[in-house]
Amino acid sequence: MLFQDRTDAGRKLAKALLNYKSRHPVILALPRGGVLVAAEVAAELDAPLDLLLVRKIGLPSQPELAMGAMADGEEPTIVRNDEVIELSGVSEQEFEEVCREEHAELERRRQRYLGDRARSEVKGRVAIIIDDGIATGATTLAAIKAARKREPKELVLAIPVAPLDTVKRLHPEVDAIVCLDTPQDFGAIGYFYRDFRQINDDEVIAILRRFPR
Repeated sequence: MLFQDRTDAGRKLAKALLNYKSRHPVILALPRGGVLVAAEVAAELDAPLDLLLVRKIGLPSQPELAMGAMADGEEPTIVRNDEVIELSGVSEQEFEEVCREEHAELERRRQRYLGDRARSEVKGRVAIIIDDGIATGATTLAAIKAARKREPKELVLAIPVAPLDTVKRLHPEVDAIVCLDTPQDFGAIGYFYRDFRQINDDEVIAILRRFPR
């Protein structure tokens, strides 16, 4: 399946999630790209929109390769990829140093995007986590674990596209997964969008203003 852009993907995902509208869910978006997808779902489901701030913990020598992920919260949620850490020979001190850097970036984004905005109540509600796609699932797993700490009644993961093996691996972590396309030959998320441009902070902030708490 090829999406025109994130807005198109969000509209298609919203149709697949319509049965949740009567259950008054809260939408939790992963910035930045996931916010554009989630905005369409929140509008269609008449649901509040909030953020799940997540950062990849990249190898010091190869930042694009994840040795873990971190999600924002009262206590940051950290997921380690011990296989990558062991194979790369990264020390605990090096891992913690990258964690400190990523935590600082999470704090910057939280202040930039949310400021003093009140967070949506998740406890006891259906919560739907949304991103523009999933590759390895490292950051998604951190997001799921962080969302669980907010004690939703039910946790749903909804994405336009993800590899089938990643979806299977994440399935035990949530109550349901809605994924529009699970290609065997994946490559990268951007391959499934005609327009997969970078999203900037101002766009995220503008979308959040459309959805007051």
